[in-house]
Amino acid sequence: MLRWFNKKNDEKLNPEVKTPDESNLPQQKNGAQELVERVNSAELPDHIINTTHDECERLLKLDSSSPEFAIGHNYLDFILSLPWNNTTKDDLDLERAKEVLDARHYGLNNVKERILEFLAVKNLRSRINPSLIIADDEIIARENLSIIFEHEGFTVRTVANGQEAVEAMEDEPADIVITDLKMDVMDGLELLEEVRSRWPDTGVIMLTGYATVKTAVAAMKKGADQYLGKPVNLTRLREHVQDLLGKNQRIQGLRGPVLCFSGPPGTGKTSIGKAIAESMGRKFICMSLAGLRDEAELRGHRRTYVGAMAGRLLQEIQKSGVRNPVIMLDEMDKIIQNFQGDATSVLLEILDPKQNSEFVDQYLGLPFDLSGVLFIATANIIDRIPAPLRDRMEMIEFSSYTLSEKSKIATNYLIPEQLLQHGLGIKEITVQPKAVKHLIMDYTREPGLRGLEKQIASLCRKLARKIIAKTDGNNTFVVEQEQLAEIMGPPPHFTTSASEDPKVGLATGLVWSENGGEIIFVEVAKMYGNKNLILTGSLGDVLQESAQTALSFIRANAEKFDLSPDFFESSDIHVHIPAGSVTKEGPSAGVTIVIAILSQLTGRPVLQNMAFTGEISLHGDVLPVGGVREKIMAASRSGIRTVVLPSKCSYALQRIEPEVLEGIEIHLVSRLEEAVELALL
Repeated sequence: MLRWFNKKNDEKLNPEVKTPDESNLPQQKNGAQELVERVNSAELPDHIINTTHDECERLLKLDSSSPEFAIGHNYLDFILSLPWNNTTKDDLDLERAKEVLDARHYGLNNVKERILEFLAVKNLRSRINPSLIIADDEIIARENLSIIFEHEGFTVRTVANGQEAVEAMEDEPADIVITDLKMDVMDGLELLEEVRSRWPDTGVIMLTGYATVKTAVAAMKKGADQYLGKPVNLTRLREHVQDLLGKNQRIQGLRGPVLCFSGPPGTGKTSIGKAIAESMGRKFICMSLAGLRDEAELRGHRRTYVGAMAGRLLQEIQKSGVRNPVIMLDEMDKIIQNFQGDATSVLLEILDPKQNSEFVDQYLGLPFDLSGVLFIATANIIDRIPAPLRDRMEMIEFSSYTLSEKSKIATNYLIPEQLLQHGLGIKEITVQPKAVKHLIMDYTREPGLRGLEKQIASLCRKLARKIIAKTDGNNTFVVEQEQLAEIMGPPPHFTTSASEDPKVGLATGLVWSENGGEIIFVEVAKMYGNKNLILTGSLGDVLQESAQTALSFIRANAEKFDLSPDFFESSDIHVHIPAGSVTKEGPSAGVTIVIAILSQLTGRPVLQNMAFTGEISLHGDVLPVGGVREKIMAASRSGIRTVVLPSKCSYALQRIEPEVLEGIEIHLVSRLEEAVELALL
């Protein structure tokens, strides 16, 4: 005879749970018996048991050679392989977490601080004892239950009726309320209605010595979570309390943020995610979403399809063996959205704390709790992520590394690591600081470290070849700055530098790209013509509109700048931004274009050691822009010592490290007239 057990209680399940009709079962001759035994011994949640029993019953009636048998066997095997109850305990030691983050990454102080804040909140929440209110008009019943649950770590308050319970909830809401049905002043049903209307997340367990079907139905309809008769079965009461407590803590815990790391490639987003998992003692899963176009890849295929399988999300959780890993959703901004499908729709459910506790994979067909998973997303450009998805995440920006940060990382981490990987002795090879700086500035052009690591690897390979070719047995090398070009060839990049002499019709602008901050030159020429504004340099729509706005502002305020009102009547103005093969777009060049045009029209030279960024309005207001840190770094790298910013960017300056601002004079302007007076001689 087959008996269906729930191992958690080691007792027969409730009558409403289905059991197979054993009288109709054929003699078992296939591999289903072993699977049935695994189902019997598995600690499956209650809402899964009925489905597994139905599948087992169906499987036992099938021949092992039939295709349906293989489908059912694989389905049950997948259910049993999921970590329904397996979790890892979080290590919330902030000192250890800080040590792990510092050991894995140099810099990124703002990012580390936000992560430590996140862990600190989880640490504090873990210290809070669960609270319980017991409402019963019998003193002995209250005292007995109070002793039991205080011994199990609960903070217990006892009251004699529903009115006192409401007052206790108003003073401090409890996680769970255990109430008698019949009490003076306010009975259990009235208390239940009050709790459900004012504290919907609080669990309510109804107890009564007058248990009837009618009262049970009334209590459950009004929102009671459990209904038990007296004398109380303490084992069942404890189980119901623990289940409700777990649900309540999950709801409160889900209010925490889903972190999204945004920033240029190579700035350490993925490796920071690994460090978070390591510091918390959790398993780490990295799922790349680049090129994802079909939501079935995440949600799975229905079992009606041939070769159906679960989605990548549950497959990865299955491999990890726990239901609370750290899952990094990498490259979220590269999900494909077109007429063929939109995979972001399933991400809305996965990242929504009100939905992911009952995530349904189409292959599994049963709810799986993802509330214990710590989701971390990464993206290079957050504007490419749909707005509803961005609303579910807290953005943490990864900024570009400064020159000094790159130098220290290369000297202390990258060079020793690459020397070991290429069979070179750390004490035999010395790369001088000036050579490291030259390698960073002229052999790489990136905000992160991937290109630098590749160039260091290339240097190590070339040194290895030189050592093999030597015959004197001396393997010592000191790499100087002057030797880099000889060893590695001419630099592929050169740092763009601004001219020192003031020039007419030429202004320097600061822009942001995926590779960090850069400087651009806006050139303007005036010629005889027919009121044409010529724009060249592969300018996008926004830049073209900025140029049109700049010219309209100058024409409307010609007298203010000592220009003839008809200066444009028989002229053409040509605005050009060099590097025409590179498409340029963005709202940062408005001020620079105004300065360059006015310089050409008035004949007043522009200071070339000054750079500008900011958008403009038709009335001459200077509007704020983003990427201030990267733009200032680009100015410093190019030898510019004065930067003109919109006054509304002052908040961004407060968050920039002093090292980045060192040697840079910042001018904040709110009107174009202020920028013109600063720029034109």
